[in-house]
Amino acid sequence: MEKDLIPVISIVGPTASGKTELATDLALKFGGEIVSADSMQVYKEFEISTAKPNLAQRSKVKHHLIDILHVNEEFSVAQYKELAKEAVINIHARGKLPFLVGGTGLYIDSFLKNIEFEIKNTSDEKIRKELSEKSNLELFEILKKIDPKSAQNIHINNKKRIIRAIEFFYTSGYPISIQVKNSQNRVSPFKVCKIGLNFKNREILYSRINVRVEKMFKLGLVKEVKNISDNMTLSKTAEAAIGYKEILEYTNGKTDLDSAKENLKKVTRNYAKRQITWFKRDPEINWIYPDNMENYNEILISAEEIIKKFTN
Repeated sequence: MEKDLIPVISIVGPTASGKTELATDLALKFGGEIVSADSMQVYKEFEISTAKPNLAQRSKVKHHLIDILHVNEEFSVAQYKELAKEAVINIHARGKLPFLVGGTGLYIDSFLKNIEFEIKNTSDEKIRKELSEKSNLELFEILKKIDPKSAQNIHINNKKRIIRAIEFFYTSGYPISIQVKNSQNRVSPFKVCKIGLNFKNREILYSRINVRVEKMFKLGLVKEVKNISDNMTLSKTAEAAIGYKEILEYTNGKTDLDSAKENLKKVTRNYAKRQITWFKRDPEINWIYPDNMENYNEILISAEEIIKKFTN
């Protein structure tokens, strides 16, 4: 029954859209705690590069699943789902309202839809190595033949996910899209209110991204990346962090500082586009467009009204 479901407020949107500030204020208003849904904020060493909530925000509202691993440790969506579920149940049991906040769409959907992940071993290092030597286009053509459904949902530039889908097919004998569909038929124990932040004028979002990147450099992003690269070997999961490879090109002398900045701005804008595409597929999201509002207070009031309707 719906009354037995655990209420969860999910706040999503592209990077630099203002999720952190809004979620903090809403959690304060409604007596909530925040569960991060960011695949890189789990890493302790990625502080500046992942734009984590600052210490003031974390002191106002309790945050979960931030700084729980070192960058040399692997992390998967299956692990995230279990840790997030544990955190949400714990928050609810203490009479607080759970807020799931972030931009990693796969993590958010896997948790909210209660996806059950394949337990049997569907990995094969030899297959993966052979596939990694092929071009994105070659891989995408293979995927279209063996799993056209996944080909519709995976971008041609996302080589890691394409390889995983092909590897799954070769080792299990059936498409990963079937496994995902079957998993999504499981009943979710959560009643969810989804709020999304986005901009009608995409250039405003891109400008915010550019400002954020400049701020990261001023805060010491280059030093952060250099300290990590000098002292640790990144796990395959952590290697996917936006900003790390771009800054390494500068510290290794392959490019100059200005070029590194512009490259980071570009890859971050491209990431934001992919996030928007992902979230736009969800008809349950209540969208708020800050560039349609007079000020931040209007944004906050709009979100509060959505939550009040949900909780009443």
